Amino acid sequence: MTDDVTNQPPPLTGGNAWRGDPLLIQLAERFSDPVRRELDGLGRFVLTQEAQELARLANVETPKLRTHDRQGRRIDVVEFHPAYHALMRRSVANGLHSSVWENGDAEIGRRHQARAARFYLTAELETGHLCPITMTNASLAALMASPKLFREWAPRVTTRKYDQSQKPPVEKTGLTLGMGMTEKQGGTDVRANVTRAERAGSGFYRLTGHKWFMSAPMSDAFLVLAQAPEGLSCFLVPRVLGDGSGNGFRFQRLKDKLGNRSNASSEVEFVNAIGEMVGEPGAGVKTIMDMVTLTRLDCAIASSAIMRAGLAEAVHHARHRQVFGSTLIEQPLMQRVLADMALDVAAATALSFRLARSFDEAASDRGEAAFARAMTPVVKYWVCKIAPPLLYEAMECLGGNGYVEEAPLARYYREAPVNAIWEGSGNVMALDVLRVLGRAPGLFEDVLAGIDRDLGAGGRGTIGVLKAAMQVASTDEGSARLLTEQLALSAAAAELRRLGAGRIADAFVETRLAGQWRNTYGMIDSRHDARMIIDTLYPPVN
Repeated sequence: MTDDVTNQPPPLTGGNAWRGDPLLIQLAERFSDPVRRELDGLGRFVLTQEAQELARLANVETPKLRTHDRQGRRIDVVEFHPAYHALMRRSVANGLHSSVWENGDAEIGRRHQARAARFYLTAELETGHLCPITMTNASLAALMASPKLFREWAPRVTTRKYDQSQKPPVEKTGLTLGMGMTEKQGGTDVRANVTRAERAGSGFYRLTGHKWFMSAPMSDAFLVLAQAPEGLSCFLVPRVLGDGSGNGFRFQRLKDKLGNRSNASSEVEFVNAIGEMVGEPGAGVKTIMDMVTLTRLDCAIASSAIMRAGLAEAVHHARHRQVFGSTLIEQPLMQRVLADMALDVAAATALSFRLARSFDEAASDRGEAAFARAMTPVVKYWVCKIAPPLLYEAMECLGGNGYVEEAPLARYYREAPVNAIWEGSGNVMALDVLRVLGRAPGLFEDVLAGIDRDLGAGGRGTIGVLKAAMQVASTDEGSARLLTEQLALSAAAAELRRLGAGRIADAFVETRLAGQWRNTYGMIDSRHDARMIIDTLYPPVN
């Protein structure tokens, strides 16, 4: 019968993304019991059919801009599908936007790592709604430059209540924050911004200008860069004023993006929008960078999670799909491809959580502070950069079934490039590495010492290669990507070694640090047990 369905893998639902991820469990083994129980519940949720449907609907029923009401009044409102609000409600309740800033958290000393684990599991489900979550969390870092503003806004952000209503901030049960930096004439070169800020008295300014990209436009307030009399400065600009009227936001259109479709990104004009300065006059870039550093960590965590979710789909498919008399997973070449991909996903995940650990320990450990400053652009560069090709390869494992929009892999693939592009593209990250190398080379001495210690004898020669790459990069800016990738691979290998990943770490070291040039997956040889790698990192579900 033509209606019979045979040799089609069942949907990857009904399991537990937390319990099915041995590496994530190991990374969280020092967490408190309440946090581990929370991760267990979140892991169950993200693989429910209900959650998968919310993710699908939030990306199919995309945001809509309404600039005017039916009587012609300007309203500048973006409408979202209820699925988006459901995802936001859960993520806010889980504290993804605020837990590192809350008092009394049981994970003192591991707040960034505990949040990273929650963020990772949520990103395996749907990452578009995590844009305002990320910006809210990171904005509080920038607000610390103005203690008065932090005291006013932080308690309203950390309520763990999601309030989608269009009200003044003081009347809402919970708030989200966004940022506006990019303008038409330049994205990376924010010093070319032309948005103006003029004093309006009583410590307030009026902003006039535009932003070419302002994501999550229904956030309650935004950190905005604008030219003040003293130079480029940072301002906190609420979207709705205390009397309920709009604050001069004129949304022009929503971006028609390749991916990240559940999240609205807008073009906006400011017309005498009222804001307060954050940080020192003329120090806008310095102030906003405290925020950008945290968003870069989230980019790496989310990219790792998307890769994990995509490869899990590919492994699941290979375990069920029959071809030439046996399952795909039994085919030697498919084993090599999946195992090779699994090494990168494991390394990216370990490296991203290594960065989160450095954020937690930077205040008390010089080596960790050095890692956080020097390696944030390195981690963001490599983890986000490898996601699109890996997800394409995962898609190919499913063949035509992976290419259709009904499969989650299509969404993962469209989503993947955004983290590499936003918050500093590849060249920006590589140049940031050179900037640190030029201004504070001692930071890399601490980083290399840690890599050398964790790699052990198996990484002999790696430090020499890195030092040589640094020497070249100090006089050859064009080699910045070479140095950045070598640092990332070495740090990832070191972390796998530190975690005791055994033969998985061995395979990564031999193929990535000592291997030949490669630009596709499936290049590991018979010395490495491909099936062991797959089954260890993606345990079969009975």
